[in-house]
Amino acid sequence: MISERQREIIDAAGKILTESGLGGLTTKKLAFEMGFSEAAIYRHFSSKELIILALLEYLRENMASRLSSLDPGLELEERFRAVFRSQFHFFSSQPHFVVAVFSDGLWEESEQINQAILSLMQTKMSFLMPLVSEGQAKGVFKSEVAEEQLVHLVLGAFRLQMFKWRVSGFSFDLIQSGQKLIDSILLVIKK
Repeated sequence: MISERQREIIDAAGKILTESGLGGLTTKKLAFEMGFSEAAIYRHFSSKELIILALLEYLRENMASRLSSLDPGLELEERFRAVFRSQFHFFSSQPHFVVAVFSDGLWEESEQINQAILSLMQTKMSFLMPLVSEGQAKGVFKSEVAEEQLVHLVLGAFRLQMFKWRVSGFSFDLIQSGQKLIDSILLVIKK
C-alpha cells in the first residue's frame, strides 16, 4: 500500500512523463514539480526506477480493484464493455498515466520494470480471458480463433486507441471514441 505522499509523487511523475518523456523524469524535476527538495523525494523512493515501479503497481492495483467491482450480474456483452469503459474513464480523468503504461521506452529501463508491465498486462488479461472464454463457450463470440489470441487482438486495438489519443495531445473524447472501438470489436468477434 502506498502512502498519500507517494501517490502525489507518482501523479507528479506521470505528469512529467507526459510532458517530457522518460528522459525528462529526474528527481530534480520531480522535486521542483512537488515543491520540495530532492532529499524529500528520496525519503519516499530511493530511485527513479522505484518511482516507476510504484506507479506501475499502483495502476495494476487500481485496475484490479476497479475491474473486480464490476457487476457480475451483467450480461456477458455488457461485462465486456464495462471492462473497457472502466479503463477509458480512468485514463480520461488521469491522462498522465497513459504515458506510463503506453511508453515503449519503459521496456528499456530494467528487467523489474519489464516484469511490472507484464504483471499489469496479465491483470487485464485475467479479466478478459474468462469473458472471452465464456462468450465462446456460449456461442456469443467466434470460436475459430483461440481465446488468448482473441484477447491479444482486443488488447492491441485498445493499445492503439490509447496511443492515438496520446499522440493527438489528448485532443479527442476518449470515452466516446473508446465506446465506438468496443462496438466495432464486438461486431468483429461476435457470431
